[in-house]
Parts: sequence; structure tokens; C-alpha cells
Amino acid sequence: MSWLETLMPDEYVASIYEIDLERLWGRGIRLILTDLDNTLVPWNQPTVPESLTKWLKQAHDRGFHVCIVSNNTSGRVLEFAQLSGLPAVGAAKKPKPIGFQQALDRFQMDAKQAVMVGDQLFTDIRGGNRLGMYTVLVLPIEPNEWWGTRMVRNLERVTMPLLCARGLQRPNSLRR
Repeated sequence: MSWLETLMPDEYVASIYEIDLERLWGRGIRLILTDLDNTLVPWNQPTVPESLTKWLKQAHDRGFHVCIVSNNTSGRVLEFAQLSGLPAVGAAKKPKPIGFQQALDRFQMDAKQAVMVGDQLFTDIRGGNRLGMYTVLVLPIEPNEWWGTRMVRNLERVTMPLLCARGLQRPNSLRR
């Protein structure tokens, strides 16, 4: 797998709310692994919005397990996990396999039964792809981010046209 292939998501949508849960279920996916900051909520937001609570209920009602896998500090992630009622792996070291594998082991699932949802190509998508997961890229919720993430966004801006040239379809909200 080339470095560019490791960055190619299987889907690219504007937000988690556009993910087709029925289609994922039909693919045999039973575990949703999701990044936290700028994927579920804005960076470092301490509260759980009602819209997210509703989406999580839909996912759980369909039969999915949902688990946060985040590179943010364990404290931040565990606080949010408690508020949302979700299991979580903090300080996951994505794209390394360790955090993903912890989540898979927790639910006794293999990578083919999981989807990784996140807003970053080089951590969320690359990590999920390296393990053979289905991957879904979402647009970041807002521009406010940790300084390290802002630096990586510059690499994403260079990489995104290469991925689009290889068939990546941008969300409707980005098409002109």
C-alpha cells in the first residue's frame, strides 16, 4: 500500500450526521470507532450536544457499539466519555495501531467489523486504513484546533487534491 493509499478514506462526508448507518450495518460493521475533537464536538468542548446524544442513540438502537479513540490526553477524553456514556481510549497515539487495537480488543472485534471516523487524514484515516478498517473522513467541526493539528492541516491541504485526482469525492458542501 502506497503512502497515498493509506490516506484515502472509503467515504468523505460533511459530518457524522451524514454517515449512512444502515449501509455500514449492511457491510458487517458493528463497531464505530470515532475521534473526539472536531469529529464529535469542537476541540476541547466539555459538553455533549443534544444532536450528538440523538445520533449516538440511533447508532446504539441499530446495534452498533461506539468507542472514542483520541490522541487527546486521557483526562480530557475520559471526562467526555463519562459525560457521553461512551467507552474511550485516550492518548491513543494514532496512527499507531495500539489505541485502535485496544478498542477492538475491548469489544472482541476484528478490524473488518469496525469503521474509523475522524477529521484527520494522517491520524484517523491512515491509522484505520493500516489496520484494514473501513474509514470515514468528516470535515472538522470548526477551525479552532490544537497548534500541532493546525500544522498537519497544511500537509492535508497539499494531499487532498492528490486524493481527489484518484477519485475521492468531496462532500456536497465543498463542491463548487
